[in-house]
Amino acid sequence: MPLANAPGQGPTPAAPNARVAIGARNSASPFSLRRFAPCSPRAIFIGASTGGPQALASVLEALAPHLGSVPVFVVLHVPADFTTLVTSNIARVTKLDAHAAQHGEQAKPGIIYFAPGNVHMRVLRMGETPVIVHSDSPPENFCKPAVDVLFRSAAQSFGPGALGVVLTGMGSDGLAGSRAIVDAGGAVIAQDEASSVVWGMPRAVAVAGLAAAVMPLDQIAPAIGSLIRGIKPGRAA
Repeated sequence: MPLANAPGQGPTPAAPNARVAIGARNSASPFSLRRFAPCSPRAIFIGASTGGPQALASVLEALAPHLGSVPVFVVLHVPADFTTLVTSNIARVTKLDAHAAQHGEQAKPGIIYFAPGNVHMRVLRMGETPVIVHSDSPPENFCKPAVDVLFRSAAQSFGPGALGVVLTGMGSDGLAGSRAIVDAGGAVIAQDEASSVVWGMPRAVAVAGLAAAVMPLDQIAPAIGSLIRGIKPGRAA
């Protein structure tokens, strides 16, 4: 089967049964929280920007013992020549294989795949096998790689088994992709304001009512670990 690009998905209104919670520090507007997916995640998709290298190291180091059954895919907004430094640090703190993904690479559980600089990364399914696909299509949200591109492919390829995580960062990259994940039955966790260097990307997801949880950084890995074990964590800090 030829490798193909994953299509985008349009917006839908927030779930009518979502409960309301108040955001973290200095968040004036309440936001609704969605339900977690009924099934355990089959893959983790993470987006981050400003403050992202430190946030990723913190989350992935704590999450490493739980990643034996799932792969992790990461889009981080950093210059292309910084990717190797970041992946080397993640490999060091997690003791797992973390590297810039190759086009056509088959994704395996327990490995952390980063989008290389200046190309978009998608994850498509060839039968039962997740395959990583690069794209040189134009930037989205002024970003390349873009979180939205990865998250849309997550929705298409994993449906309810996709878990998105939006960490600290400027702008709103990840918003449209989070909506695609939710529309496909998956779930999204957003980092809270108090623990974010810049509460832009996670804020956009939270105030749009797309998050199943809005959490401090140090609670995200335990929450994901619980989900992998089939336990629904608390939704908010």
